[in-house]
Amino acid sequence: MPDILCLGEPMLEFNQLPPGTDGRRLYLEGHGGDAANAAVAAARSGADVGMVTALGDDAAGESFRALWAMEGVDASTVRTDPDAPTAVYFVNHDEAGHHFTFHRKGSAASRLRPGDLPEDAIRRARVLHLSGISLGISDSACDAAFRAMEVARSAGVTVSFDTNLRLRLWPLRRASACIHTALGLSDLCFPSLDDARQLTGLHEPEAIADFYLALCPLVMLKLGPDGVMVATREARATIEGFAVEAVDATGAGDTFAGAFLARAVAGDDVWQAARYANAAAALSTTGYGAVAPIPTAAEVNAFLATRGG
Repeated sequence: MPDILCLGEPMLEFNQLPPGTDGRRLYLEGHGGDAANAAVAAARSGADVGMVTALGDDAAGESFRALWAMEGVDASTVRTDPDAPTAVYFVNHDEAGHHFTFHRKGSAASRLRPGDLPEDAIRRARVLHLSGISLGISDSACDAAFRAMEVARSAGVTVSFDTNLRLRLWPLRRASACIHTALGLSDLCFPSLDDARQLTGLHEPEAIADFYLALCPLVMLKLGPDGVMVATREARATIEGFAVEAVDATGAGDTFAGAFLARAVAGDDVWQAARYANAAAALSTTGYGAVAPIPTAAEVNAFLATRGG
């Protein structure tokens, strides 16, 4: 069974390309969904990884199964829901960054229930990775996510949690309560600075790290192009990011999480894994789409070799 299990909602992606000379707005079809992105990132960095989710019995679901088969992501714990669709989203770009339009209501993944979980597979994993999106897409998915965390903790499996706050899904007060409860059940967490400022009401990274260390023993506070603040209860440091010619930051934080987990499972310490993950996340922004630009281990290591190892 896989070392890393990622629980979450896959979404077929349509990512806006630069306008052509005829002015038409064209979209590149691809794959997304935070946990699914992290799973591919971990697999491309050499980890043995699988997905826990549900897909619709549709072309989008078939596309994900084909992707995972090609990437070596174990889909044996992925359910097919014949009565619900696979979710879809669109990404648009402008001077302010990237913007999302989601079509996920009633998706197969949102209908996941605690009784649908592959509990034996979760118990046999080394890491369970999930995010705030699974808590927000429906009450049943929220219950399933918390049950998965309970199963993992009872078996000594490391629980990894990415805040991934999406206020279109739920009010901030409820999001904060649920996400912070989940962080109290986690062994490491990946809040982004923007998420953390909204969830905690704090502004400075040091104060945010202190807040989350009271809940979780390892905090990876993602700072975007500035890198990541790695904080334990004994030490902390900011690992600088890498400058690249970025065109699309969709999925960069998920790439960071997946790459970090892959290297941590392989035996790197948190500082080594964070530097590697910074490089992987930076490289993922140099192409369009959440999944297509995610680098392989060879690409990350070649990139790092040009920057001092």
